[in-house]
Amino acid sequence: MKKGEKYKIHGYKHNGKLYKTWDEAVLLDETDEYYVFGNRNTKVTKIFGKSWYTKETAILFYFKNNWYNVVAQLKKKGIFYYCNIASPVIIDDKTIKFIDYDLDLRIFPDNSYKILDKSEYEYHKKIMKYPADLQEILKFKLKELIGRFNNKDVPFDKELIKTYETRYNFYKSIN
Repeated sequence: MKKGEKYKIHGYKHNGKLYKTWDEAVLLDETDEYYVFGNRNTKVTKIFGKSWYTKETAILFYFKNNWYNVVAQLKKKGIFYYCNIASPVIIDDKTIKFIDYDLDLRIFPDNSYKILDKSEYEYHKKIMKYPADLQEILKFKLKELIGRFNNKDVPFDKELIKTYETRYNFYKSIN
């Protein structure tokens, strides 16, 4: 993997079916714990046909051994975080892959947050028969993610996000 290279993103459901794709993410960094990507004006497509383009720069953290990923959205009103409870990421053939487990955490610039998609989680848990141990992992990881945010641990450090935004803008300017 090389910084500045472009990747695609594929989100799957527990049943193995692809449900959403993103056309582009630029590799900004890799640590032992996670990968960092950036994108802007990226086409997002739901498998059922709906598609749209993202509007703002996003800095994406995909964890190698943790059950979540985090998107920092740099909006005019500040940094918003959209956190997905999801499987650890796999990168295969320039494609970032993960299983989305529906529960999401939305964090606002005023440091308030909201847990989203609980009913979607309950529905998919039943129809896809999430095992009990998986359900426990997902609930624990949601609490862990809230703790990371409260402690301002990576990726919830605004200065770190700004550093990655600068790096993303540099790579976009030379490509």
